[in-house]
Amino acid sequence: MTAETMVGFGRKQAWLAIRGGDPGAIVDALGLRDLGPAPWREGVDLAHLTDDRLVVPPPLPGARDNAWILVAGRRLFTIPSTVEAVALSVALATEVQFFATHRVGEQHRWVRAVDGVLVRAFDFVGEIGKVTEWRGDPDDAERSLGIPETAPDGDDLLVGEDDVARLAGRWSVDPTALDGRPAPGSLHVAAAPD
Repeated sequence: MTAETMVGFGRKQAWLAIRGGDPGAIVDALGLRDLGPAPWREGVDLAHLTDDRLVVPPPLPGARDNAWILVAGRRLFTIPSTVEAVALSVALATEVQFFATHRVGEQHRWVRAVDGVLVRAFDFVGEIGKVTEWRGDPDDAERSLGIPETAPDGDDLLVGEDDVARLAGRWSVDPTALDGRPAPGSLHVAAAPD
């Protein structure tokens, strides 16, 4: 039997990255129902194509020598991410990040909360060429992507889905880079509440 390999995600997707912790506690804190393990390909496809299923990979090694638990699915596009990241950070007493990217409308978003404090929130809608949310100061990782020190006034900024993935890699885990790597454990599928 061949060991399962991971399947990357991130394009046209939304996900949370939670530092450390127990995947079961995260599922509970989000009010999800664990439906059990699934093969990586089928689980990632299900989270991408449905509005009520999310996937929870096992803890993954990532930035700052921390383990990160990811939760991914289209359902996360519908949650007010700034509030959710801060509230989840309080509930779990850890760092919570939210990322979303959708190239059709060129919407790219990230949020970072640490121990219940909003550190950064950024939302860019390329279709209209506007930054629609800017809270906190960009860090070195963001500036390396070309994000300026202060919110731009005009349409001088260009952000794409690769930028979101690169930032995720600097802050936690780049889920687009998971493809083909050996899976450290089972991927779980969870059902969102009605």
